[in-house]
Amino acid sequence: MRQIGNDANLAGKILDELKSAIVNGELVAGSLYSVHDLAERLGVSRTPVREALIQLAERGMVRFERNRGVRILQTSLHDLEEVFAIRLLLEVPATHRAVTQRTAAWVKELGAQLKAMRAAAEKRDEATFMAADRRFHEVINEASGNVRLARYIDSLRDMVLLRGASTVDTSRSLSDILAEHEEIFALIEAGKADEAAESMRAHLLNTARLLIGQEAAASGDPVPPVSLEWTGYPRR
Repeated sequence: MRQIGNDANLAGKILDELKSAIVNGELVAGSLYSVHDLAERLGVSRTPVREALIQLAERGMVRFERNRGVRILQTSLHDLEEVFAIRLLLEVPATHRAVTQRTAAWVKELGAQLKAMRAAAEKRDEATFMAADRRFHEVINEASGNVRLARYIDSLRDMVLLRGASTVDTSRSLSDILAEHEEIFALIEAGKADEAAESMRAHLLNTARLLIGQEAAASGDPVPPVSLEWTGYPRR
């Protein structure tokens, strides 16, 4: 981790730095760290570090252990299933609501994220592609009118990153992922709320099944049954 010092937006920078260190493995899953040690490594006081760690604990990325420090948590296959179940329950209706409230400016902003994904896919730039993918979903969720929902769903993606998991070039290509987003956008642009929501559901279900399947295979464990159909509760 790089030293931050007493820079502007200190709290946000500490949170981002700790999160990045967890995702890239610099802070090792399963290991204990003291707040004092982390503060020294970042070149800041302990109070903002503790505050950032509390936020990470709320996201399921670390756990405080009394008189011992904080432990970096590893996302389990069950955690991944829970994350996608929550996303399906929240993001599908959020997509429907966003389409019913859509404006030309919002559709244009969403299209810009899709364009960025397209350009990154052509260059095989996975990092840029996934950043635009994340923002694509965020733009939709924010347009539902519920900012807390958008922030919560975005934080759930950190739990997937915590496992270092990606389906790119393992279960599917960037072009495959792009095609799913192209379909969602086309339906949103056409103002088809029901179809856009179902397309989002199909995208999330596909991602969940591929990701959990490949992660189980990588660990040598039997592929667990993925039960997410219940999230599509009967609708009138």
